[in-house]
Amino acid sequence: MPFPRRPATAEPSSVERIRDAALECFASTGIAATSLRTVAESAGVSVGSVQHHFGTKAALVESVNDHVLKVISGTVASSPLTAADGDPLTEAGARLISMISSNAFVVDYLARALIEGDEFGAEIFDGLLALSTAQREQFAAQDLLRPEQDMVWAALNPLVLRLGAMLLRSHIERHLPGPLTEPDQLRRWDAAVTALIRRGQFRDSPPH
Repeated sequence: MPFPRRPATAEPSSVERIRDAALECFASTGIAATSLRTVAESAGVSVGSVQHHFGTKAALVESVNDHVLKVISGTVASSPLTAADGDPLTEAGARLISMISSNAFVVDYLARALIEGDEFGAEIFDGLLALSTAQREQFAAQDLLRPEQDMVWAALNPLVLRLGAMLLRSHIERHLPGPLTEPDQLRRWDAAVTALIRRGQFRDSPPH
């Protein structure tokens, strides 16, 4: 009896090819320096096709931003962080490592968008802060936060620690034995950040 034929993997649509090409171009050279023609050439389509599907560069960037946030939320916020996961804070870090390991262009795009600092960068930052705030609420609901916690900074500080490494990656990597995106270095970075968030870096009082 013949084995059933596997369904063919769906080819990406023209819209997806253009969006993905734009993501790679924006990540490599920045949003401001990337033209619609560059995106079209990278996607293997005409400029007219890009304009047909997206209209303007601003609309294309908005589509890329939406896709990036969906990629991140689909990994980082794929399900609630609960005690059933073991340690919710460790689980949050593991999900972030998974996202970074398999989405190099997304990570580079985040850094570019935030550095350029325009409305698109603000859109990305606000979306990431919404994810961090949701995680803070999950930790608060499980009574994991210190009672004296500043709740605004309880969402901002983990985001600053994570994004800071992405923004300064080229400088940080000069002091590491390998690229930050390598599995060993990601685990080392995540362990250090998780410990800092959980316990802080200084003793409550100096040793006598």
